[in-house]
Amino acid sequence: MFSLGPLKIPNERESPKAARDHQAGSDGQGREGRPQAKPRRRRRTLQTLTLAPRLRRAMAMDAERRQAELIGQFSAQAAAVSSAPQLAALVLEATSHPALFAFSELLTLPALSKLAGTQYASSLDVLRLFAYGTLKDYKSNSGSLPALLPDQVRKLKQLSVLTLAESTKILPYDQLMQELDVSNVRELEDFLINECMYSGIVRGKLDQLRRCFEVQFAAGRDLTPDQLNNMIDTLSDWLGTSDSLLHQIQEKIKWADTMSEVNKKHQKEFEDRVEEAKKSIKKLNNLSRQTSTYGGMTTFSLNLEE
Repeated sequence: MFSLGPLKIPNERESPKAARDHQAGSDGQGREGRPQAKPRRRRRTLQTLTLAPRLRRAMAMDAERRQAELIGQFSAQAAAVSSAPQLAALVLEATSHPALFAFSELLTLPALSKLAGTQYASSLDVLRLFAYGTLKDYKSNSGSLPALLPDQVRKLKQLSVLTLAESTKILPYDQLMQELDVSNVRELEDFLINECMYSGIVRGKLDQLRRCFEVQFAAGRDLTPDQLNNMIDTLSDWLGTSDSLLHQIQEKIKWADTMSEVNKKHQKEFEDRVEEAKKSIKKLNNLSRQTSTYGGMTTFSLNLEE
């Protein structure tokens, strides 16, 4: 298992002997010639690997910012366009753009409703497919949808990976190859590295031994109306549970305050009783001393009379 960042991945299929021969022969010396020292290049490589996580985070932030800008640009263009052919061309451009992965906002634009009932109405279906669907959905409905351009197919494959990453973080190679219509592992890994991880929409590890892709991060896709309603219901249930817990906590606080006052009252009563007991004991001690002294004087007086 190995982590991948925005770096050029070396060819791991090259044998160690071939790698050594390549390094030894790079200056024309061969194996018997002067050995080349490589510590400086190695240090640069390690430094680049250390900076890779920072570069990935910066790339992800730039991708999100760029995507928001693109949505604004396409929305402005749609508002300025009036004819159906121009709107259809705009949909084609948006679904082919390499940095745009959210399309539900474009679906809600009033200008695109002009495509309904025209010969370009299928463009709305394509836009809806890119907002919520996958490559498998396109194949199932290819008869009612126009043919996709290569850029659109690549985009739909990227979106399919995001959809799969929503349900599980361990994606088997066999499942990915079937969903993405990929014929071999090398092609699949190249696609995951070059088209998914380098673009910043996913981060993860390729496990060649277990033949799976371990997802560490995946950008979210547009929510369907049903998913949005389910999310609203879930948040409403959570809010109700939170209100109930808050009420219980407040009741516990009131009970604790009441018990605190009761304990303070009992403590005060106990202290008062202790003080009264101390005073009573002190009085008894004083009375006992006085009685003892008086008895001694009486006895002494009686002895004198005798």
